[in-house]
This record gives sequence, C-alpha cells and structure tokens, in this order.
Amino acid sequence: MKKRAEHFRAFEYILFSAVTLAVMCLCICVGSVGIPLRETVRVIWDAMTGQAAQTGLTSSIILSVRLPRVLCVALTGTALSLAGAAMQGLLKNPLADGSTLGVSAGASLGAVLAIAFGIRFPGLPFAGTMIMAILFAFLSLLVILGLAYKLDYSLSTNTIILIGVIYSMFVSSAMSIVITFASDKLQHITFWTMGSLQNSSYKNAAILAAVLLLCGGVLFLRARELNAFAVGEDNARHIGVDVKRTKLTVLITVSVLIGVCVSIGGTISFVGLVTPHMTRMIVGPNHRRLLPASAFGGAVFLLLADLAARILLNPIELPIGVVTSLVGAVVFVFIFYKTRKG
Repeated sequence: MKKRAEHFRAFEYILFSAVTLAVMCLCICVGSVGIPLRETVRVIWDAMTGQAAQTGLTSSIILSVRLPRVLCVALTGTALSLAGAAMQGLLKNPLADGSTLGVSAGASLGAVLAIAFGIRFPGLPFAGTMIMAILFAFLSLLVILGLAYKLDYSLSTNTIILIGVIYSMFVSSAMSIVITFASDKLQHITFWTMGSLQNSSYKNAAILAAVLLLCGGVLFLRARELNAFAVGEDNARHIGVDVKRTKLTVLITVSVLIGVCVSIGGTISFVGLVTPHMTRMIVGPNHRRLLPASAFGGAVFLLLADLAARILLNPIELPIGVVTSLVGAVVFVFIFYKTRKG
C-alpha cells in the first residue's frame, strides 16, 4: 500500500482549490434566476478590473446578492470545519464538534443576549454580538470539558457527548427565558438561531477572512502538536509538547472561530463533524494533511448545503442550519455506531 505524503502537496492544493472554485461558480449561477457561467465570469471579471459599470439586473444579482453570500458561506464552512478537526484531534474524539459538544449552543446564547438586550460597543455596530458569542463559546467549552473531567477522568466519548447534550438543553432553556423578555425580537432571534447567511455582505466576508487567516494559521502551526495528542497526552509531553499551552491555544482559537461564525450566520450545526470525518477517510489522520483538506471540504460542504437550502423548496428558502442538521444527524449516528462497534 502506497504511503501517504507527510504534507499537503502542491497538486493537492490545486485540485482542492479547483473543486472549491467550481462549486462556488455553481452556487453563483444557480438560483431562482439562472445565470450562464460565461456571463457570471464576465461580470465578476469586469468588476475586479473596473472595465465597465455594473448596473444591469444580472450584475446586481451576482455582485450584490450571490457573490457576498457565497464568499461568506465558503469562509464559514472552512472555519467550522477547521474548528471541528482541531477539537477532534485535541480530544481524540471523532464525535467532537461545536454542535455535539454544546459550544455552538453556548455561542448562540451569548449572541442572543447581545441581540435581545442591545449589547454594543461604541464605533463597532455588531461587535457586541461577536464578542459575546466568542466569550460564551470559550466559557461553554471550559464548562463542558471541566464537568466531563470531573465525572470521567478519561474523558470518554460517551461522557463528553452526554455533558454536551445536557448543556445544550440548559442553553435552550436559558434562550427561551431571554426570548420571553425580548418578545419584540422573537422573529429575528428564531430565524437567526436556525442558521442563515441570507443577508451576508462583503464586510462580513472580510471579517471572516481576517479571523480565518489568523486562527487558521495558528491551527496549522499546531498540526505537529495535534498529531502528538493522537497518541495520548503523556506521550505528547514526553516528546516535548507543552500540553497545557497547546490545549489553551487550540481551545481559544476554536472558540474564536465558532463565535465569529455564529455571530454572523447563526447556529450552523454539524459542519465540523461531517467534513473532518469525510476528509480523514481521504487524506488520513495526519493533521498536516487533514487540516488543509478539512478547510476545503468544509467550504464545499456548506456551499452545497446552502445551494440545497435555496433551491429545494423554491421560492421558499430553508435556513442553512436545517440542511446541515439533517445531513449531520445521519452522519453522527453512523460515526457513533462505528465508534461503539469498534
């Protein structure tokens, strides 16, 4: 059997990038109004080069609606998938993900509090939602892992998932209480909690890209340490890994990624569970290959999920979180069954 390369190779970057770009073009072209690929490419190229004024209906649909949405969807999928792959490596748990551990629910609670009570920061219009989501995501992760550690020193899969489910139920109850005191914003909060990138903007895409560049870079630099965690914390410590520092760095990075994604797109579940598991079967468990593959895989998965949400019940648009939850629930049962059987 041919041995896999240690790092993600150049032709693999090219191949995965080409697939991602092809899916992005598909998502821009297909919708309630179909647009030919040649026209799509021409409009985007003219906008990038400034060759002509973009005032037609087709140009408005592409540049004002679909392109910013597709960019935000791709970046969100990349961020959530990277977070899931990092958590699975750190915890040695194939079921670890922001949604299964309750971290996304915690981030949602923080964002809902900011929306319901108008928590803002001067000069930063929506930073209140983002900062609250990041803060609650990190605190949720600490609470869940702390409780699981107290109940089960080995941090087994069953214990972590059970604590995550219980915590998610608690957060759901807390959100219901918040909504009771903010009934005037019920529709906004309800639609937002189901996950949607319908009103995405280039500003949202720029924020996601900046956070992803920073946090993704941190995770890529920790690929060796994540590989070491795969054989146990004691072995990682023996080969010179600073276990506590690596754990804290990865947990903070994951919290920031999930918090930013939740603050912009709402609760989008199971992306960090499905894509790392699928890409692991293709490229192997080495995080130097798994992390970049998961990044591309997350973008493609969420782009296709968003496309399905837009066209399945056209003209009605489903929240993207509904589609990812339907797919993720099936994959979750399969992985759980496979883990238990093993």
